Amino acid sequence: MKKRFQNIISKFPFIKFLGNRYVLVLLLFSIWMIFLDNYSYLEHRFLDKEIDELENNEQYYINEIKKDSLKIKHLKNSDQTEKYAREKYFMKRENEDIYLIEFEEDQEAKSN
Repeated sequence: MKKRFQNIISKFPFIKFLGNRYVLVLLLFSIWMIFLDNYSYLEHRFLDKEIDELENNEQYYINEIKKDSLKIKHLKNSDQTEKYAREKYFMKRENEDIYLIEFEEDQEAKSN
């Protein structure tokens, strides 16, 4: 058995280095920290990607808030409110008729 172990060590000298208990402890600790721990490297990579995605979403929502604030500012004007109501909700004045014209291209775009 001892002869077989010495043959293996002579073929692969790094095994002798791995046989050191400090190296083994360091190796096991590294494997534990990289793969198995709750705060592992893999978990940190996943969380970093999620943080980047959330920061991108934050920027998107900040831009949307700016757009909405500008729309609200415009809607405080009564002329703009009337224009918005006519365009979006097809509201009308008294004694006024509204005709909606729909094109085939518009209907195809809505269905897709």
